[in-house]
Amino acid sequence: MNKAGKRASRPAKSPRVFGHPSQRAQPELRVGLYARVSTQDPQTIPLQTRAMREYAARRGWRIALQVKEIGSGASQRERREKLLEAARRREIDVVLVWRLDRWGRSVTDLLATLQELEHLGVGFVSLTEALDLTTPAGRAMAGLLAVFAEFEREILRERVRAGLAHARQKGQRLGRPPTAALHADRIRRLYRAGASKTEIARRLQIGRTSVRRILAAKER
Repeated sequence: MNKAGKRASRPAKSPRVFGHPSQRAQPELRVGLYARVSTQDPQTIPLQTRAMREYAARRGWRIALQVKEIGSGASQRERREKLLEAARRREIDVVLVWRLDRWGRSVTDLLATLQELEHLGVGFVSLTEALDLTTPAGRAMAGLLAVFAEFEREILRERVRAGLAHARQKGQRLGRPPTAALHADRIRRLYRAGASKTEIARRLQIGRTSVRRILAAKER
């Protein structure tokens, strides 16, 4: 075989570099955008959506869903559920938000939704905070959110305990008001007059169990 034939018979060089396989084209990720503003400031919706669309374009993501929400109060996130439902149906691969406080009602709520998205295999990116849970570094940052969530819960528990202690010091009665006990004397009078327990409960608009309990306590 001549030299030209030998060269032609040699296998083509592998495109691997230092033993690593060549880069394959990554599948196009489907992203869901979530923008939220208060009722007092609806003008920032275009600002949020424009910035998120530009970011998605730079990452090569395809926008599959875009949710806009306007509401006042931390508890209102009704349209956010639309995005979560899309994630549960595996219709999106990434959730992109403008800022964390636009997405989560509290640290605890934020952590709960991020954990659900992680369980579903859906990434999460917050543009303003540069939090990208599609990367190892971003997932490590999510661990800190769990610490903050527990911190928030402990603060709320301390506030409740302090409020109860303060109420006791002022002599305030805690718990449900003893509605039936206020009618104890009248319950006994009606019963002695021949009214049935059911009739007493109906007339005083209290439970029959409360009537029986009060009458049984008197008998003891």
